[in-house]
Amino acid sequence: MSASLRKAMIFAAGRGERMRPLTDTCPKPLLEAGGKPLIVWQIERLAAAGVEIIVINHAWLGDRIEAALGDGSRWGVQLRFSAEAEALETAGGIAQALPLLEERGEPQVFAAVSGDVFCDFDYAALAAHAAALAAADRPGMHLVMVPNPRFHPAGDFALNDGRLSLDGMPRYTFGNIGLYDTRMFRDLAPGTRRALTPYYRETIAAGRASGELYEGRWENVGTPAQLQALDLALRTG
Repeated sequence: MSASLRKAMIFAAGRGERMRPLTDTCPKPLLEAGGKPLIVWQIERLAAAGVEIIVINHAWLGDRIEAALGDGSRWGVQLRFSAEAEALETAGGIAQALPLLEERGEPQVFAAVSGDVFCDFDYAALAAHAAALAAADRPGMHLVMVPNPRFHPAGDFALNDGRLSLDGMPRYTFGNIGLYDTRMFRDLAPGTRRALTPYYRETIAAGRASGELYEGRWENVGTPAQLQALDLALRTG
């Protein structure tokens, strides 16, 4: 298995219900903040970290995403698109995209991020974790956690000494940035709608999930008000 962090996936298939009416005519990842689509901020950060191939899944108005982003050459990456007739949720989206994530059927550890996250996270920091996952006998994951935001005060998982657990303290919120092993999704038939939550819980319970705390800028842009606030912040500072 390749040990370098060459590939990433951006999840962009959601309908963006809370962002309506903006998303009635524009896919959520193409909504702009600071004069740039949300998804472009992520593409640029992944490219800066040395990622070469980025897979983007889409469903709602997906043709507009492909038309706006093209082949990725302007950012020095190769973009691959995984079209879904209807959104398959996160795990289902990964399973559908496996032929784009793997080369000649070789397992791959890849970075993944939600298309509606804005952050200053340095994806290059994941390279060592990717190498450790690639060398493991069984598939695992590495999750980037963030301090609990006001809308999620109880957090998701406990993090101690780089290991995640379902119970205990201190608890943090999953920042929708992670490393995954394609071997984990090979038993999921393409076209199946499946969330990632059961995979998180099972892998953490089995002791095969590492984590880190990122305390830099991170925002889950979910509503028009949040988008407007982010746009203002980026334009003024």
